[in-house]
Amino acid sequence: MVNRKELNPEASAQAAFGARLRRLREERGWTQDHLGTLVGCSGRHISAIETGRKSPTLPFSRRADVALGTAGTTKSFEREWREIKHGILLEGFPEYVGYEARAVEIRLFQIGIVPGLLQTTEYAQALADGDVRRGSITAEQASERVAFLAERQAALLRDRPPMMLVVMDESCIRRPIGGDEVMDAQFQHLCRFAELPNSVLQVAPFDIGERRPFNLPVNLLTLPDRSMVAYAESHAQGHVDRESSAVLPLLTGYHQLQAASLSQADSVAMIREVRKGTP
Repeated sequence: MVNRKELNPEASAQAAFGARLRRLREERGWTQDHLGTLVGCSGRHISAIETGRKSPTLPFSRRADVALGTAGTTKSFEREWREIKHGILLEGFPEYVGYEARAVEIRLFQIGIVPGLLQTTEYAQALADGDVRRGSITAEQASERVAFLAERQAALLRDRPPMMLVVMDESCIRRPIGGDEVMDAQFQHLCRFAELPNSVLQVAPFDIGERRPFNLPVNLLTLPDRSMVAYAESHAQGHVDRESSAVLPLLTGYHQLQAASLSQADSVAMIREVRKGTP
């Protein structure tokens, strides 16, 4: 313990991987040698990964998931390794997703595209393929992105699913993505979502005008202890905020947005009209 190196998980994605590995190991009271035995390497190798001197590999990440019970979750080391290797996620987003998987209430506002948690696989794939054609990501990264979205969606299918309140700008349903078949299936999925007992779906119509309080997407989470988390992102970076001074004004604005938006019944009627091609 004398030579214990202090870790800075904010330094890089690799540093965050190592810091979390150490934290989960120490929570279980395991030594580096013990974890090394479980994953098939030396305690010295564990130390090198925890302190960022060595990069984790995919096989190591998978074995660590088995040893630490994180396999198949949104917090798996395999997913974190893929983030390091492929860079498919914005900075700050993995932290948000960890909160999202535990949230008891999720409030979303989206502009331009259907929110990720409500996207069909085909819709999400069409968006990712568009990024590939523009050269912003590789085909492999596109597959990773779609798979990661599926993991997020699956994490919400639990015994007590979160209450989901979603407001979409009208542009989300007016903008065609992936062609008629993809959009038709996406519209059906939205209508089914609106029928769930734990969901509220509203459309903020274009004529809301200046009454729309947000010009960027908004993600608000209520956690089991009733604390709240806000997430916002720019083109290059995401930011998680838990300070009430920053979160509460967003919650107020969200309530104002809901009041100005169409009711769920009228929102579903609009979606069905757009699905039929009604202007």
